[in-house]
Order: sequence, then C-alpha cells, then structure tokens
Amino acid sequence: MRVAVLDDYQNVALEIADWSRFGPEISVDVFTDHLEFGPELVARLEPYDIICSMRERTPFPRELLAQLPRLRLLVTTGRGNAAIDLDAANNLGITVSSTTSPGHATAELTMTLMLALARSIAAEHASVRTGGWQVHVGRDLHGATLGVIGLGRLGAQVAALATAFGMSVIAWSVNLTQERCEEVGVQLVSKETLLRTADFVTIHLRLSDRTRGLVGASELAMMKPDAYVINTSRGGIVDEEALMTALHNDAIGGAALDVYTTEPLPTHHPLRSTPRLLLTPHIGYVTRETYDIFYNETVDAIAAYLAGAPIRLLTDD
Repeated sequence: MRVAVLDDYQNVALEIADWSRFGPEISVDVFTDHLEFGPELVARLEPYDIICSMRERTPFPRELLAQLPRLRLLVTTGRGNAAIDLDAANNLGITVSSTTSPGHATAELTMTLMLALARSIAAEHASVRTGGWQVHVGRDLHGATLGVIGLGRLGAQVAALATAFGMSVIAWSVNLTQERCEEVGVQLVSKETLLRTADFVTIHLRLSDRTRGLVGASELAMMKPDAYVINTSRGGIVDEEALMTALHNDAIGGAALDVYTTEPLPTHHPLRSTPRLLLTPHIGYVTRETYDIFYNETVDAIAAYLAGAPIRLLTDD
C-alpha cells in the first residue's frame, strides 16, 4: 500500500509525525512541489491508495478523482475542504477524512498584517536594510474602527484580539444576527455602514457563489481613502482586479492579502508589483503548533482506517 503526502512546501511532514508506525509494508512518499490539475498530476497520484492533502492546496474535483482508481482514502487537514468533491468521492467509494484545526493562527496573522499595514513595517524594514531611516508616519490601532465581515469562529477571534488593542469593532454578514454580535461583544451594522466607517476591514467568510467577488469595485469605493482591507480567508472573495485598480488610483490606504484566486501566486502576477499591497503566501495556518495537529491527526486517521476503526469524516457543514 502506498501513501502520498502532497504540497509539503516546507518538507516537514516526516519530522512532525511518526509515519513509521505503519510498518515497512506501507510506503510514504512526500511531495514538496505543487502540480496543477492535468496529466502530470494524474500520473503522479494514480499509484496511491491513500492521499494526504494539505488544506485546499490541491483541489480534488470529480475529474481528478475519477482518474484515481486505486484511491481509497483521502485525508485532508483542517475541519473543512471546499476543494474536494464529496459527492464524487462517495460515488467512487473513496473515504474522505479530516482533522481538527485550532484556527487561532489565522486570527493572529490577521492582526499581524493589520499592525504591519498601520506602521508600514515592510517599507520601514526595506529603508533600514538599504541604509535609510524613517520614511512613513504610522497610525494607531487603539481608537480605530475594525470592520469584520463574517463573525464565525475566526471572525470572533479577530474581534476579541482587536478589542484587546482598544479598537472599536463593528461586524456584518448576510445572516449575522444581533444575538451573535452581543455574544461576541461587537456592534451589528449594515454592509454599507461597515465599509464607510471602518479604518480596517477584515474578511472571514467561506468562499461560495454568494461570497465570490463580495468585495469589488463598488465596495472599495465606499471605503475611506486611508482605510485598509485585509483578506486571510479565501482569494475569490476580494475582486483582485478591482483591488489593484483601487490601490493604483490611491482610492484606499492599502491592503494585505494572504490568499489568492490562483495559488501559488504566478511568478509574474500583477499583484506582486501593486503599490501599498502587503503579500504573504497563504501562511495563515502555517505554524508549528497547527502543523503538529494536522500531520499527527492525519497519521491517526490513516492508522484508524487501516484498523477498521471509526475516523473523522469530512462533511459539507
């Protein structure tokens, strides 16, 4: 039996978890590069009985799953994975398992990006590195207004951190209720009020047909000229073309992205040269503590599956 571990960019999977517990009769191959869907990816994955996916780095649509006749178990890290066609997997007799996820790492990165934008950390660092000194006047988080779009598990964590910084927090999403806002301790407002009022806007929603392109040209036009938008959720929620236009035209103060419509971000993508845009390579969950949970629970899931024991199944919830 063969096991494939995909998209281990840092080449740490074998160090973090004890894959040797399966014994010599099961081989484990780790791939540190990323392949897009196509003949090369199919040829790579076809020999494997078990595939371990790191979040949504490699999508598994029906077209791919149908070309993997040996595949019996697909383990994804994290609580959910919208890039796996569960209906297709069920029809093909493929068991799909998931792990837990602490989530707070992404909330911490959101605050990191917010602070970096507020204090122009990237520009100040570059200035000192090249022999310069102070080049910008920063702004405080204390007293500023944070607009949270999506007040689920991650949005609530960000709201709590922002409150600790002395920020005023407002929130909106399509189905957000007054009761939920009172539970978290934030103010419920309309989408327009949030965009027009917030000094920082942060997004914490799942990508769906309803949320795709949710923040586009009209939404960015509502924001203050010195406001910032941060997206650590999913790339498709922010219209990248509209964001680049807004930044080139000085329509908003700046932005920070950890997620992109296409990942990894193509080498010559125009986002890479857009002014006042802070970019990180989808590292919201990339911490030692989170990886420890991801990889060890992946090994646990495989061991349980091989032993015929119950495992945590991935659902659409």
